[in-house]
Amino acid sequence: MTDRPTLHDVAAMAAVSTATVSRCLNAADTVRPELRERVRGAIAELGYTPHGAARALASQRARTIGAVIPTLDNAIFAAGIQAMQNRLSDVGYTLLLASSNYDPEQERNQVQSLIERGLDGLMLIGEARPPGLYDLLEQKAIPHVNTWTYRPGSRHPSIGFDNRGAAHRVASYLIDMGHSDIAMIAGITAGNDRAAERLSGVRAALADRGLAFAPGRVIESPYSIGDGRRALRRLMAAESRPTAIVCGNDVLAYGALFECHALGVPVPGQVSIAGFDDLELAAELVPALTTMHVPSDDMGRLAAEYLLDRIDGRPTPGATKLGVDLIIRGSTGPPPGRPRPW
Repeated sequence: MTDRPTLHDVAAMAAVSTATVSRCLNAADTVRPELRERVRGAIAELGYTPHGAARALASQRARTIGAVIPTLDNAIFAAGIQAMQNRLSDVGYTLLLASSNYDPEQERNQVQSLIERGLDGLMLIGEARPPGLYDLLEQKAIPHVNTWTYRPGSRHPSIGFDNRGAAHRVASYLIDMGHSDIAMIAGITAGNDRAAERLSGVRAALADRGLAFAPGRVIESPYSIGDGRRALRRLMAAESRPTAIVCGNDVLAYGALFECHALGVPVPGQVSIAGFDDLELAAELVPALTTMHVPSDDMGRLAAEYLLDRIDGRPTPGATKLGVDLIIRGSTGPPPGRPRPW
């Protein structure tokens, strides 16, 4: 015998039925807020811990959601994961997190490992997947949702934004400022549909104005500050330098900006730099970084809600489009010797 508190103890202290306590643990959003607070207070006071394995067995659910993100190094994914976890914990679900390190084979292995631990649903980043992964999810009947991408008409549900359109907006803004010699420090596009779409968006913006990348103006690079610095050095070593650089994310833009400082290249006096993500540090740099604000927390929260709806058999949309915002700061301006057009 032990003194471990039971479900009946919680019910007695909260003055509710054991069925109400069970609903609070398994489907909290179906319980009136005042009852939910009484039950939570009793759980906290008694130190009650539900037996997860027994609860999963009784419900035929693991009450676990998985998420595989490309990297643990970029804070932009952390915001979405935090929002997702907050929503899932409200209804008694646990979030299991894994990283693929931008490697399709690692992604496949991580998903397989999560499935073996028991999953009710899975959140992924982007739509490009290693061969057979979608088939595996279908065979196991595991609901999934792709985030950071918007793919209406795809057989795979998505919650995100138009990467191509967002990058097109960044480049169009620079062209409107008077820039015609634009470079891009892009992410590695192989296996990364978001990086490929952003590069495509910048190309399209140039083409729309009768422009194109000059030879050597596109550098694909891993997402790190050091790689951003190295890419910037390559661009500055060219016989003629670009007057503006679009970076595939803020981390690459940080590296480019830091290297400009090291080389004595004025920003934006000699070269304008724009990022993508709007990380917290972007506003604190000198000069502050022009970038595209991405709703990472909204994607995480909506991904959680989508998977919960799928698990409970409620209707779900095929694709959800979120807005992005171009944040103009001090790292961009007109080309050297040109006045601001507005």
